[in-house]
Amino acid sequence: MKLHRTVQYNPELFNLIPLINVLFLTLAFFVLSNSFILQPGLAITLPVSSFNLSPQRHPQIVSIIAGAQPTLYFRDQKVELEQLDRMLAEPGVKDRALVIRADRQTPYELVSNVMNLGLRRGYSVAVAAANPPQ
Repeated sequence: MKLHRTVQYNPELFNLIPLINVLFLTLAFFVLSNSFILQPGLAITLPVSSFNLSPQRHPQIVSIIAGAQPTLYFRDQKVELEQLDRMLAEPGVKDRALVIRADRQTPYELVSNVMNLGLRRGYSVAVAAANPPQ
C-alpha cells in the first residue's frame, strides 16, 4: 500500500520560523531591559531609610547631584530651577507624581525648593531613599 501526502509543505517556511523567533526574543529583551533603567549615567548615593513608598506608575524624576554647585537633571537633561518650574507646568502629564532622587550631600534647601516647585504645580512629591543594609 502506497501512502500519498494530502498537504504539501513549503520548505521556505521552515527557514522563516527561526528568524521570527530571534526577532521576537530581541524585541522582548529590549522591552524588558529598557523599563528597569531610571537614569543611566548619574551616580547618586541615596540616603538610607527603612520606609518604602509604593512604586509610582509614570513618575517624573528629578535627580540632584551634590557638589560645589549642585546640578539638577530632569528628563535626562541638565536644568536650572527656573527651567524646572516651566517644565513641570507643561500640560499633558499623565500622572502628576514627582520623585526626587537627591544625593545625600545635597543641601536641604535645594531639595526643599524642588519639593515646593512640585507641590505648587500640583504634583504629589516623594523623596527617593535606599533600603538599609540587611
